[in-house]
Amino acid sequence: MGQEDSGDGFDRSAMHLLHRAGQYANDVFLLEASACHLTPRQFTVLATVGELEGLTQTDLVERTGIDRSTLADIVARLLSRGLIRRRRAKQDGRAYEIRLTRVGIKTLSEAQPRAMAADTRLLSKLPPAKRQEFLESLSLIVQGDKD
Repeated sequence: MGQEDSGDGFDRSAMHLLHRAGQYANDVFLLEASACHLTPRQFTVLATVGELEGLTQTDLVERTGIDRSTLADIVARLLSRGLIRRRRAKQDGRAYEIRLTRVGIKTLSEAQPRAMAADTRLLSKLPPAKRQEFLESLSLIVQGDKD
């Protein structure tokens, strides 16, 4: 009895397959973007801050879906690498605005084409006609989390 025919149902479990697909996506990103020394989540935070400078950590949690404690760790790591800076928000003195540094802008610009290459590599596993539907299905799952 091969691994594919284990009878445990994991090959039909959406939760398990999404987890495995996430692991594979992480591996592909790390392979494509290894020169940038960013994890996929660090890239996501940098890209989000790059789109809308001055977001607070709470804004980043809402926009990225990364949980608060993980995001705090990511922000600390990006701060220590000099990729972002933070300062007190004008609207709320308890919150910090996050901005890219020059090094952060350079790192993001180097990482963006590599992240796109990772996406292309991931989607290449699917027939071209199914790629858009796949992305739309993933979006539906993610949006369901916000309901």
